[in-house]
Amino acid sequence: MSEPPRIVTSRIGSEGSHTLDGYLASGGYEGLRKALSMTPEAVHAQVSQANLLGRGGAGFEAGRKWAMLAPGAVRYLVVNGDESEPATFKDHMLIESDPHQLIEGTLIAAYALGVARAFIYIRGEFALGIERVENALEEAYQYGAVGRDMLGSGFSVDVVVHPGAGAYICGEETALLESLEGKRGFPRIKPPYFPAVIGLYGVPTIVNNVETMSNLPWIVLNGGDQFSALGQGRSTGTRIFALSGHVNRPGNYEVEMFKTTFRDLVCSPSLGGGVRDGRQVKAFIPGGVSSPWFGPDQLDMPLGQDEVGKAGSMLGSGAVTVMDDRTCVVRAAWRISKFFWRESCGQCTPCREGSGWVEKIMRRIESGEGREEDIDLLLDACDNISPGLRWPPAQTTICVLGPSIPPSIVSGVQRFRDEYLMHVKEKGCPFPLTGAGARP
Repeated sequence: MSEPPRIVTSRIGSEGSHTLDGYLASGGYEGLRKALSMTPEAVHAQVSQANLLGRGGAGFEAGRKWAMLAPGAVRYLVVNGDESEPATFKDHMLIESDPHQLIEGTLIAAYALGVARAFIYIRGEFALGIERVENALEEAYQYGAVGRDMLGSGFSVDVVVHPGAGAYICGEETALLESLEGKRGFPRIKPPYFPAVIGLYGVPTIVNNVETMSNLPWIVLNGGDQFSALGQGRSTGTRIFALSGHVNRPGNYEVEMFKTTFRDLVCSPSLGGGVRDGRQVKAFIPGGVSSPWFGPDQLDMPLGQDEVGKAGSMLGSGAVTVMDDRTCVVRAAWRISKFFWRESCGQCTPCREGSGWVEKIMRRIESGEGREEDIDLLLDACDNISPGLRWPPAQTTICVLGPSIPPSIVSGVQRFRDEYLMHVKEKGCPFPLTGAGARP
């Protein structure tokens, strides 16, 4: 496993990393100074050359997304900091520990896109993070990096920090824009509401993730070719993976894409440190709870966007959750289905109604009141939400929350159908109620 440069986490753990003095002492705002000495088109070209994939879940190329921004007298940039996918906590760390890096990346993007106002939308529960970004923004204004005539360049931009209201659905970019406008967080129908064409307040808008923005200072300083030299294929650069579950060292780890495997991430002494108590991996979730599960036979797969996609799942939000051989997969899938049921905005029938039925059936099986036919009924309900039970999922709802419900259940039944049957035949969970598989 190669030792890549720490692109977005180099200051994490350093004293004063969230302050302007600490940031400037480690080369802060030098990327912005360099960007302002270039043309906006040249900055955009560097980002395109880097082939920086969006780090929010969809994995769309940042440079290509920027190229889709429609012309207009008024255009906006929105940074999506509404990180609320269960077991995903990388953006939370960047927001709290290195807010100036986020602001610098936002300013570089604003300059490249020619926008006069940018918005940083942060999950409302991140109280410390919001406070630190607001303080950092005030420091940046005083330093002259934000506002009128930034660093004497002649370019001007204002940045607004906006706290979210705690809804998972607002992580979806169009629902985020609705929330930013002061409305209920309902996703918009695409087309016509592609943000790059009709976005915030009806004008062209680019929406990028926190980690995506945090990569820009390094890319501008070192060149897009240096970034694309890391990794392989479309999976370039480094990426933070939020590792959780039954590992000895859960946490955020920045690793080189493709050159690192899931086994490296889980078992390397410098990363996950192996499975707790010397147990074996039973299954793991490779990209947030909306992604299909993998088994131990796929641990040697590289952390590559296309490789994971071809294997039937996704890197998604960068959250890898490990389940050991004492884990009740029914209970795990039920908890995921319960989350999606509670977080459905209710706008689309398949998601609003289907999520409730799936949760009811899952709860019935887990509690020991299930019937053998419930397993097929469960798959039938999932098929009504996303027909074909395939990956990538069929889209029957305005956003992807609906199709995100079946993957954990379908992959769990496919791999562990016998365990579902044991819950039915033994009238309850066959796993002990203490230890790693304990109920809350």
